[in-house]
Amino acid sequence: MILSRLSIVNFKNIAQADLSFSPNINCFLGNNGMGKSNLLDAIYYLSFCKSYTRNPDSQNIRHGEDFFVVQGYYERNGNEEELYCGIKRRQKKAFKRNKKEYDRLSDHIGFAPLVMAAPSDNELILGGSEERRKFIDLVISQFDKQYLSTLIRYNKALEQRNALLRQECSEEMLYDIWEEQMDSTAAQIHNSRDRFLQSFIPVFRRFYNEISSQNESADLIYKSHLSEGALLPQLKANRHRDLILGYTSRGIHRDDMDMMLGEYPMKRIGSQGQCKTYLIALKLAQYDFLREQGDTAPILLLDDIFDKLDAERVKQIVKLVSSDHFGQIFITDTNRKYLDEIIHFIGSQYNIFSVDRGEVKILEGKTP
Repeated sequence: MILSRLSIVNFKNIAQADLSFSPNINCFLGNNGMGKSNLLDAIYYLSFCKSYTRNPDSQNIRHGEDFFVVQGYYERNGNEEELYCGIKRRQKKAFKRNKKEYDRLSDHIGFAPLVMAAPSDNELILGGSEERRKFIDLVISQFDKQYLSTLIRYNKALEQRNALLRQECSEEMLYDIWEEQMDSTAAQIHNSRDRFLQSFIPVFRRFYNEISSQNESADLIYKSHLSEGALLPQLKANRHRDLILGYTSRGIHRDDMDMMLGEYPMKRIGSQGQCKTYLIALKLAQYDFLREQGDTAPILLLDDIFDKLDAERVKQIVKLVSSDHFGQIFITDTNRKYLDEIIHFIGSQYNIFSVDRGEVKILEGKTP
């Protein structure tokens, strides 16, 4: 997957930009707060129909304006593709592929595979279990359409059961209807997550070892109520307790991953550099997995990834992302030191852009 051109109007602090990209590496250079991350977020929007920062759509419209438009022109397996996202205040979001609007935004997920690493990823380690479930779901949903559909059905059934609990409903037949639907969909979701993590975890360990020069070991451990057996008996056994709580306490919506450094939780003992290493290894493993599963290479977005890392870890990351394994890369930084090292390693096409208060200009580039 190659993003050849990006057009932006009124997205966050970017009034207007029309940029052409290298199929290899593209660097955005500028001070903090100038709009580098906003450029990556615009690209992310075109893959996932929403912001990486999870802002409501209206908050991504430039201050004082009534709309934003982001358009991307891609090359995908020899075909030219155009993606369009347009949002007006107080109106429905329009998302189109080749000028045809999607009936459901979920139908688009996976068409333009993408992996993004950003400072906010720290919530994967420090935040609640919801953050880690979202990470798993995002990866699987990009290559397995059925998974996303099943997850949506499970969540709808969960909402209905929770509504019954809040109403203190005593009609067992109503609980049975939704619990049976939760049970069937939960088994499928759990199996998909388990298969994914069995393949994913060894790749993650390998990337962590490479970045850390094998100075420490890291691991992921999947935790799920369904590891104890089918969900339906658990729901029935906990129905009285859930009525007291007012919510469903068992199910795949409570799944989690223990993020470990050696024998201890990363969030408890990991340094800033170790946590950053862990997160980058997760994202590179995510890229590797999607590349193996899909029919096109994902786009890789790296936002300010070198901060908090020592020189040796930076060196290992530069070597990794400079390899032929990775396709088109977009990377931001506040200085050129590491960007120039990556460009030197790759030795192929590149573009370097400056970003200053939302204005984007090309500084230099190398073409074939």
